[in-house]
Amino acid sequence: MKPFAYERPVDVSSAVTTVAGRPEASFLAGGTNLVDLMKMEVLTPELLVDVRHLVSRRIETLPGGGLRIGAGVSNNELAADRRIRRRYPVLSQALLAGASYQLRNLATVGGNFLQRTRCPYFRDVTMPCNKREPGTGCAARDGHQRDLAVLGASDSCVATHPSDMAVAMAALDAVVHTVGPAGERSIQVNELYRSPADGPERDTVLERGELITAVELPASPVAATSRYRKVRDRASYAFALVSVAAALEVRDGSVTEVRLALGGVAHKPWRAATAERALLGRPATEANFRAAAEAELAAAQALAGNAFKVPLARNTVVSMLRTLTEEA
Repeated sequence: MKPFAYERPVDVSSAVTTVAGRPEASFLAGGTNLVDLMKMEVLTPELLVDVRHLVSRRIETLPGGGLRIGAGVSNNELAADRRIRRRYPVLSQALLAGASYQLRNLATVGGNFLQRTRCPYFRDVTMPCNKREPGTGCAARDGHQRDLAVLGASDSCVATHPSDMAVAMAALDAVVHTVGPAGERSIQVNELYRSPADGPERDTVLERGELITAVELPASPVAATSRYRKVRDRASYAFALVSVAAALEVRDGSVTEVRLALGGVAHKPWRAATAERALLGRPATEANFRAAAEAELAAAQALAGNAFKVPLARNTVVSMLRTLTEEA
């Protein structure tokens, strides 16, 4: 690991100013992803600015019934919170599916959104990677393709986003709150991530020095019936080949409300808006579930090595919706 400096600023404003003014600086919270990448010299910041003590570690109930989650809350703290388990079970389940207990103790909510891809070519500094070094090419397209994206990819990058938590947050219409050099702003999770066609080296729309401070979950009665399902090569600590975050309300045999998001298939948590529109007001039947999933995946552009993800995603969506219907 290359030498680096460490600072522990006294407030958020100082941290933002420092990182905004120094291109070689990075925010440090739990460090569970950043430190790994530094060890492999994939990332080589010269300065780490510790913000774990600056952002809130509280989970607060909002007047309208939603929750505000401080960016410093650990993944374990969030997964174990009774309000989360009761009102947003999909989020608790996604977090518990994401990593070992030890990692979840360190990993923060804010950092979880900003994980870098686990694409092996991004993490191998001997291979070309447009995400790591813009303009060098994408070795993944002609290499090992099993874990790559089938939705939203581009010629320059076919990497997937690794977060389980972010998939659940996307389904729940979560809003990320930030502080940056230009002040505060709020960003829908579904709008947080950039298309790889617009420059794969930048994962998100965050500006230089912009810091996630909190996440807000809106009140949502249907979220109480939500579930998360993760399909992976092994049950312990593997990243998703496909995952589904879903919530469903059925009345008189028809779908009156639905939330769907997919993981492991795109550069970001993929909100399945096309499938949602296809389901609303329709009978809650397996045939309609399958048709909605196929409509969502119609735009998939699979490679030879990951084409299995398309039927796998379709079948997982159908299975999840069937389960939720039976529970309802």
